[in-house]
Amino acid sequence: MTNPNGPFTFCATRPSSPASTCFSRSPPQPQHSLLISISLAIKNSPQTPLSISLKPLLPSLTPSLFSSLLSLNPLSLPPSSLISFFHHLSSHGAPHFIHTPLSYISMSLFLLRHRLPSVAAPLLRFLVSRTGHSSASSILSFATTASSPGPLHPVLLDSIMSAYADAGFFDDAIQCFRFARHRFMRLPLSACSVLLRRLPAADKAHAFLMETVNAGVSVKIQDFNVLIHRFCKEGKLSNAHQVFDEIPNHSLQYNAVTFNTLINGYCKCGSLDLGLEMKGIMKHAGITEDVFTYSILIRAFCVAGKLLDATKMFEEMCDRDLVPNKVCFTCLIDGHCKDGKVGVGMDIYKEMTRKGVEPDLITFNALVNGHCKNGDLLEVEKIMEEMKRRGFKPDKVTYTTLIDGCCKKGDLHMALETKRKMVVEGVELDEVTYTALISGLSREGWVVEAEMILHEMMSTGIDPHEITYNLVIDALCKKGEVRAGFKLLREMQSKGLKPGVVTYNIIMNGLCKLGQMKNANVLLNAMLNVGVVPDDVTYNTLLDGHCKLGEVDREMISGEIGMVSDFATYTSLIKNSLRRPKGNTKQEKNVDS
Repeated sequence: MTNPNGPFTFCATRPSSPASTCFSRSPPQPQHSLLISISLAIKNSPQTPLSISLKPLLPSLTPSLFSSLLSLNPLSLPPSSLISFFHHLSSHGAPHFIHTPLSYISMSLFLLRHRLPSVAAPLLRFLVSRTGHSSASSILSFATTASSPGPLHPVLLDSIMSAYADAGFFDDAIQCFRFARHRFMRLPLSACSVLLRRLPAADKAHAFLMETVNAGVSVKIQDFNVLIHRFCKEGKLSNAHQVFDEIPNHSLQYNAVTFNTLINGYCKCGSLDLGLEMKGIMKHAGITEDVFTYSILIRAFCVAGKLLDATKMFEEMCDRDLVPNKVCFTCLIDGHCKDGKVGVGMDIYKEMTRKGVEPDLITFNALVNGHCKNGDLLEVEKIMEEMKRRGFKPDKVTYTTLIDGCCKKGDLHMALETKRKMVVEGVELDEVTYTALISGLSREGWVVEAEMILHEMMSTGIDPHEITYNLVIDALCKKGEVRAGFKLLREMQSKGLKPGVVTYNIIMNGLCKLGQMKNANVLLNAMLNVGVVPDDVTYNTLLDGHCKLGEVDREMISGEIGMVSDFATYTSLIKNSLRRPKGNTKQEKNVDS
């Protein structure tokens, strides 16, 4: 179908004066005769193009006449022919014709009467997107005109309200509902359901639901379940429970979804006790816990590190002849692997496959993570082979976990090979992947490779954080390459990053280890100039550097190390503890400078 977003210019047509036109035209033929002529042109369009057959008729064609064509349809043309004609008029095939809201609504109404809502919906969405906010009054007037001589067609009203809801024009959508209510029309129930889910805030959705109830709409338990979910998602658990308490007032019965939604909300907010309390209320209400109830609680216990409770919940579920789903198994596997109990995780995995529950990529990633934490890279390879055998490809999480495991194990060659595989297989490296690799390379002193990966990271458009820079700067300084560390410090500043005291302390430590105390003091002044406040680590690093270089009396300041926390105390201590011949003031002046 042609895109509805064709030329759209509002003319002076108003609902109250459908005969008005957008341009001057020649005296019209009798309307019925003209409609017959246009209908014949449309019917014969496969043989004679509309651009030819319609040419003598175009000066007489107006949006109101098009609306009459749709309402009367004298030759009973099929919807496909008339929607094609509509799009022909929108295109350059009819340069003097301009569609109005009336023609869009008339076309939509015709399609809805022929049970083609999916074809009408794009036209209405386009219409409301062009008319914008606060246009409901005007559009509803056009809809009333298009529906005459009868009342506004209820399906058309429902569709217009849905279009406003889809476009995010919520006040207009609510105005459509109130239009129907105040005129005692059939209420747009389908659109109400759409709007309830689209409203951006749960409290507004709640207010609208209550308005529909007051209007006599027969609400369903699903509507309240949606509302409970919305409040839970926003972290408003008291509001969610309030909606839960309202349900019996509307002669509705709770179902498992109602309880599961609220239990899930409590568990995700860390209120496991309240989640368990809801499980008890659920049982008291005569509603049987299902697999989803247990999977929610098992996951919550695993996240909280309460593996014993998670296992008990799993066993209770099995005792009730419920078959655990992959979420239950995967949560238990992940929980035990994160707790270092990889053997238990593997046993659960074997039970999972034995029961015929298919693992997914998340399951395998949990096992990969567990074996990497144990430093058992050989087992990781076996898991990845099993993963591939079951038709899963390692993803970003899999490879990043493996890279991190290799780096912590000290197998940097395998880490770099894994990165190469990611590139070959088209798996995107993200900030976490690069940082894990840079961390491992820096920790092992592979400074050239670490710096290379850092710049590769930047070349892909990922800006490293200060921590990532600090890893490489620290590795460089430990190798004595303080100049290169300084270079990265300046690079950070040029990219708009503001290195903190940790970055300066790393370079300060490197300078002090090299005995470059003059440069260390210059760096101290540079810190102060850019507004970075030195901490006790800064000053103690400097004091230790002066001591090792033999510039100060260690015995004199040994009791002060760890106690210096500001610039004035530091400079005073250095002045008073300098090793110098009696009466020599030259060295003191150099320190002052």
